[in-house]
Amino acid sequence: MTALAREWRLLAGPSRLGLVVLALLASMAVALGLADVAAIRADIARVVALETRETQAITAFAKGDPGEFGYYRNFPVWRMPGDLAFVAPTRGDAVPAVMRIRILALEGQINDNEAANPELLLAGRFDFAFVTVYLAPLLLIALLHDLWSGEREAGRLAALDSLPRARQRLWSPRVVLRAGGVVLALLVPLAIGALVEGTAPLRLGAAVGLVLLSLAFWMLVTLAVARLPAASATQAAVLAGLWFAITLVVPAAAHLGINAAVPLPDAAAIARENREDVHAGWDRPKAQTMARFVRQYPAYADQAATGVAFEWKWYFAFQQLGDDAVATDSAARDAGIARREGLAQTIGCLLPPIKAAQGLQALAGSDVEAELAFKAEVRAYHRALREYHYPYLFGGRTMSGADIANAPGFMTRPSVTSKADDLMQPDLHPSVQVSQ
Repeated sequence: MTALAREWRLLAGPSRLGLVVLALLASMAVALGLADVAAIRADIARVVALETRETQAITAFAKGDPGEFGYYRNFPVWRMPGDLAFVAPTRGDAVPAVMRIRILALEGQINDNEAANPELLLAGRFDFAFVTVYLAPLLLIALLHDLWSGEREAGRLAALDSLPRARQRLWSPRVVLRAGGVVLALLVPLAIGALVEGTAPLRLGAAVGLVLLSLAFWMLVTLAVARLPAASATQAAVLAGLWFAITLVVPAAAHLGINAAVPLPDAAAIARENREDVHAGWDRPKAQTMARFVRQYPAYADQAATGVAFEWKWYFAFQQLGDDAVATDSAARDAGIARREGLAQTIGCLLPPIKAAQGLQALAGSDVEAELAFKAEVRAYHRALREYHYPYLFGGRTMSGADIANAPGFMTRPSVTSKADDLMQPDLHPSVQVSQ
């Protein structure tokens, strides 16, 4: 402890200020993350409450007509933030955290949902993962790069190295103090945020491990360069170049290469094709539409006949056919996204800082896997809603208040325990139990 106290006294004012600034930035990132998570939960609560009021109004308006009810009602779906979501909140640019869907054609609703201004997303998000992966290494480099070269340039290195047990008594405490200061500047705000969210200890431990992984990598790289017989300015330039390459150039190049190697069907094109097929359904012969529908649902073959007048069962049938028309492209897009993510994870294994960022996103539930799982849940829920309404639409049955109340309710299944579990609705319809 005496050695650490001595090193703290010797630590220059700018270095101490750097540690304070890093702690403030980490605290700010955690606070913003907590605010984002609270806002998402408030949005979910607001949408759920709105759905309840809308359902009451639509029930009175529809007067038991299942077609009217199915056409006008919006069903809320959401991604409930977990207990570590604050470290890397979901951006919502690919799949929003909360949506309202109708039991009409779904793919256009999913692929044409712009949740945020793309220009605002270009700068990225300032969160705890960003501070850990991008900013903390810069301070660590600043604190450790001239550990030996600074003393050599001051003419003290030979004398210090000649001291008995210089490594244990001098250099090790100096490294421990400086690296430990960076660690504490990150972990204390993280622990406070976890305490506020009630994060499970094992999950918090996993996040701490990822932070330490990133910092340990940069500490070893910095110490290796610091031992080279070069000027401190040269060492700083080399380390800055390594930081730039590892955190920016290599990931950007890998991103471009992966995107080129794994092309995807365009989401906007899928949404457009979906809508075009739905609009074409108005002009398609009714018998042809119902024949295609019955091939999927033969149980309604005896109830598929239509007349000249408009009928809701025909309308909802060609809505589903619109989804069927883009099902192959939609599945190919999701498979391609998963393939891209797999390649990115493989590359991340070669770069510990990038792997740490990917791990923090996974713990936060804001990674690609979570987005794909949510889309799968939404599709399964949409299918359950359609299939719940079909017996009323094809059987000519009216929907009572009890029938409406028994319609499937959405309940997301986050990969972690959330403190907002009171927002959860009853379980999904048995046909849409989806594990995440």
